Amino acid sequence: MAEEDTRVERDSMGEVKVPAGAYYGASTERARQNFPISNLRMPRRFIRALAQIKGAAALVNAELGLLEARLANAVQQAAEEVEEGKFDRDFVVDVFQTGSGTSTNTNANEVIANRANEILGQPLGSRQPVHPNDHVNRCQSSNDVIPSAMQLSALVAIHEELVPALSFLQEILERKAKEFMPVVKTGRTHLQDATPIRLGQEFLGYAGQAQRSIDRIRRAAEELAELPLGGTAVGTGVNAHPDFAQRVCAHLSRRAGVMVRETDNHFQAQATLDAVLSTGGALRVVAVSLWKIANDLRWLASGPRAGLGEITLPEVQPGSSIMPGKVNPVIIESMTMVVAKALGNDQTITVAAQSGSVFELNLMMPVAAYCLLETITLLSTATQNLAQRSIAGIKATERGPQMVEQGLMLATALAPAVGYDAAAAIAKEALTTGKTIRDVARERTTLSAAELDRLLDPARMTEPGVEAGPAGG
Repeated sequence: MAEEDTRVERDSMGEVKVPAGAYYGASTERARQNFPISNLRMPRRFIRALAQIKGAAALVNAELGLLEARLANAVQQAAEEVEEGKFDRDFVVDVFQTGSGTSTNTNANEVIANRANEILGQPLGSRQPVHPNDHVNRCQSSNDVIPSAMQLSALVAIHEELVPALSFLQEILERKAKEFMPVVKTGRTHLQDATPIRLGQEFLGYAGQAQRSIDRIRRAAEELAELPLGGTAVGTGVNAHPDFAQRVCAHLSRRAGVMVRETDNHFQAQATLDAVLSTGGALRVVAVSLWKIANDLRWLASGPRAGLGEITLPEVQPGSSIMPGKVNPVIIESMTMVVAKALGNDQTITVAAQSGSVFELNLMMPVAAYCLLETITLLSTATQNLAQRSIAGIKATERGPQMVEQGLMLATALAPAVGYDAAAAIAKEALTTGKTIRDVARERTTLSAAELDRLLDPARMTEPGVEAGPAGG
């Protein structure tokens, strides 16, 4: 950097040159130089939550008489501007940094302090009257602020993104279940023919997965709402007013739109990533559920002539650069890749929680926060896209109902009348001769045509009842 393009900032280690127009300071510049690793930055939601904490902290410190009102007002205004994204370009620290996230906390402190001083008529780099540590970081430590920002941002993302996306998916699936309920087709277990099922019943199963995903992620989010804020360095609360965290949480609940509270065990909350790990686990289950739904739909739509072909997916783009007319299930493929990424992120969070928690502090918080928020966002957008651009346009074909009469497992309905062994023999003969179960049963049993019609009605077999045959494996 040319001399005229820089200014000199100071921290506890001495002087550092920073870009003249930068709102960050010396310690952030040191971190920027120390971690030229990935060009990945902490997510926007995380920075937003961090700014909300800083603004609420300034307000509470003023209420407690720990910060002059004039300074608190300037800090709050600066924090709100950071929250709105006006200084995103000044958050320059790589995700792969100090394990406590201290560099990102310092980045926020310096940006907010410089902007607050500017609001108060002072130049960038003055460090007075607002000091990044003495005022912006008062009653706080990176060790309680960073995990609090992680949990708050994830909680808001779940509330604003993931739950609405899953609810939309559930709505679309339930709508399709109703539409497809008249369609009777062959069920499948072990990728082999099984007793009949309604296409709508299959979609009811998918809708149930979406509903349980919502329930599961909401339960996990309850842990995220318990913030470590107030524990400061090692959970003891040194240098923090005893009422600070409770009051900040009350303000955050109003500001962020989600209910949060101070943890009742700061030592546990700061020394572990248990709440984050639990949420990551719930997200893993959500991801696997989405994989199952997507993969089933891909199989059901396989073809169009040499596959199952029981449904059609909306055609959204050409599928091949060499095979004219080929159309692929690209929306579903997008979802399966998102699931793969989500499962990888969960493994990273697991390692961070397992290996990073040493004595009083976890030392892999930034990467855990990044992976958690990335997973929430990816699952949210991919779920919305899957529901809107693929599932909503699914149509049933005639192939499912046409194949059900050829199904060998219709013999299951004969078992109560002729016995398991006789029904099995009928199924084997139908397989070897190419005849239908109805034709072989007519030849090998004394059942009347009316009895066969009643027993071998595929629609009856989709409902509970002894006459419809026992469930099979």
